[in-house]
Amino acid sequence: MKVKRNTLLLFACLVWSGAGLNILRIGFPAHPPYVSVLNFLLSILVFLVFQSFVFGKLVKKHTARINGYLEKRCFFLRFFDRKAFVTMAVMMTGGIGLRASGLVPARFIAVFYTGPGASLLLAGLLFGRNFCEAAVTGATVQAVPTTLKP
Repeated sequence: MKVKRNTLLLFACLVWSGAGLNILRIGFPAHPPYVSVLNFLLSILVFLVFQSFVFGKLVKKHTARINGYLEKRCFFLRFFDRKAFVTMAVMMTGGIGLRASGLVPARFIAVFYTGPGASLLLAGLLFGRNFCEAAVTGATVQAVPTTLKP
């Protein structure tokens, strides 16, 4: 099934937002016994690391790649490249494995999962913003910086 090139940004928005919400759905319920300023700051630190070094760069890279397609209509799974599909599969398998193994305490799940979950959700929202801008202007959207710099 082929879709308009900019629609790939919408698919990326939905996939990354869904993944982020799912991870937050796991992390937030584990928080109540571990609410503290330190844990809150650690979650923010994990978010900043993931946003700066992983998902912020991913949004920029994939938006530029999608905009670089010469075809007006593309196969719907081209919103990711092969590396992104493998990365998502490894992350999902690792996350499920960590929780199922019981090797990490609930505190880790609470503090750590909220960081990448929020970063994934932000990445999805940034893809959505890029899709909306392209839909409004009728042109491809230039990838904007999405990393957080002090």
